Amino acid sequence: MPGPTNQASLLQRIVPALGWLPAYRRAWLPSDVLAGLAVWAVMIPEGMAYAGIVGVPPIMGLYTIVPPLIAYALFGSSRLLVVGPDTATGLISALTVGAIATHGTAQFNTLTSTLAVLIGVFFLLFGALRMGWVAAFIPTPVMRGFIEGLVCVTIIGQVPHLLGIDGVSGNFFDKLWSVLHHLPGASLAPVLTGLLSLIAMQLLRRVAPGIPAALIVVAAATLLVSLLGGEAAGVSVVGDLPSGLPHLVLPDVDPNILLELVPGALAIVLVGYAEALGGARAAALQGGGSIDPNQELIAHGPANILSGLFGGFLVVGSLTKTSVAMSAGARTQVANLVAAVLCFLTLVFLTPLFRGMPHPALAAIVIAAMLHLSKPGYLRELFGRSRWEFALAAAVFAGELTLGVLHGIALGVVLSLITLIYRTTHPRGAVLGQLPGAEAYRDVALHPEATTFPGLLIWRPGGDLFFASIGHVRHGLRAALAECHPPARHVLIDAESVNLVDTTALDELSNVVRELQEHRITFALSRVRDPVRELMRRDGLETLVGLENFHERITDGVRAWQSERVVRDAEAGSKDRNESGA
Repeated sequence: MPGPTNQASLLQRIVPALGWLPAYRRAWLPSDVLAGLAVWAVMIPEGMAYAGIVGVPPIMGLYTIVPPLIAYALFGSSRLLVVGPDTATGLISALTVGAIATHGTAQFNTLTSTLAVLIGVFFLLFGALRMGWVAAFIPTPVMRGFIEGLVCVTIIGQVPHLLGIDGVSGNFFDKLWSVLHHLPGASLAPVLTGLLSLIAMQLLRRVAPGIPAALIVVAAATLLVSLLGGEAAGVSVVGDLPSGLPHLVLPDVDPNILLELVPGALAIVLVGYAEALGGARAAALQGGGSIDPNQELIAHGPANILSGLFGGFLVVGSLTKTSVAMSAGARTQVANLVAAVLCFLTLVFLTPLFRGMPHPALAAIVIAAMLHLSKPGYLRELFGRSRWEFALAAAVFAGELTLGVLHGIALGVVLSLITLIYRTTHPRGAVLGQLPGAEAYRDVALHPEATTFPGLLIWRPGGDLFFASIGHVRHGLRAALAECHPPARHVLIDAESVNLVDTTALDELSNVVRELQEHRITFALSRVRDPVRELMRRDGLETLVGLENFHERITDGVRAWQSERVVRDAEAGSKDRNESGA
């Protein structure tokens, strides 16, 4: 039976807050309170603005804030990560639910909350299965290509709200054409409100990045529109918002609807987790602490489930909101708990203040956030570093603009898996030579100064040997032998890069050794890892090659071959002298 200590340790792993709360220092409280104020000042206007991306009423953006902040503070492994509404995953949510229900209807809002619950269930399931490695299936170039495409799609979707014109559904180019078509009919008041709000957002972020630009801009826009009669001039405003706490929203459990929501939910989990894990790791590097990838999955489970049950939408960890908390001096998740309390009080007492909030200002907040998220310089650098990876990013970007967001991320995952499979099954073999004056051996294609030995081929497979790679490895070895001049009479394999070998590869290696022996070419291996050596022993390859032909270092293998060659040359010379004497 587990003792009290083991039970306490298990409980702390499940609820990390039980570990850091008892060690909380009173001296940290002022910093955490100020950071909580900063997070509150950012999340209130952004929550209402991001509701526009998700396609739900602004009040649902406020419902989305409090439960996730509390849930993550209890279950998250990061001391500083802030969870909340997100632009990237929010658009996927809107597209997923929009394929089932009409925007602006009660069904759409209910299904948006249902999707959040489903996302939370997937997060919990993947965390319980310890699948924190899933984020590795989206490489950085593919993720950046997806984000750059998402920036374009989100911005063009918000431009109609920014300018007070009609928008349409469809891909990026459909929306762009609609904007250009309706632009001449735009009214002056909403255009000025939107553009001035956007300019103010950009200026404040550049001039005074430490202040809550979103709160200041939306407050100023609300005040000016009210004083100048902008609503009468055509500026759309939020309107009356309900005060008080949200009611419990039961998810739609229709199996057919849930099945339609699953692809979008999985895409959001994959993208959102990659984004959240990146934010958590960045915060840990700057603020200290460690991150448990599997616990991050678990923490996002109740955060999303509670958000959906209380009438909100999905949430993920946000690097931008975390940066706000860190720049304000946050020390622990108490900052998020303070922000949650302030947001709770806002819901109860302050929602009437938001009635005159103009939609163009909310759109400006979203567009400014997307511009801040964009990093075109990364793609320019990527083009110089790797044309292939740049092509992957460009393909995802183009696919997102033409096929849609969900198809874009699906294309990115597929291309990532294809790339992984290709690279795994096509390890880069290399002929090795000795560097002058050293016992180091390097690829002669990259180090022309490296010396090779006539009659000896030192070859490195470059990766694991298994059913899908062994054919390519065998072909590479044969090609290297064919290019040897003079012909190689001995092959020395550097197996340091081989961590895995299966029965198919062992069978093929045995065939290669026999084939070489038939052509009077000897075979040896160096730096074979213990698990691989054990498999070779059990399979009989060790006996076929010979114990004396396994070497700890490449140098040992080279010296053994040189010694054997001296003996052979001496024997050959003696034979020639005997024949001439006879």
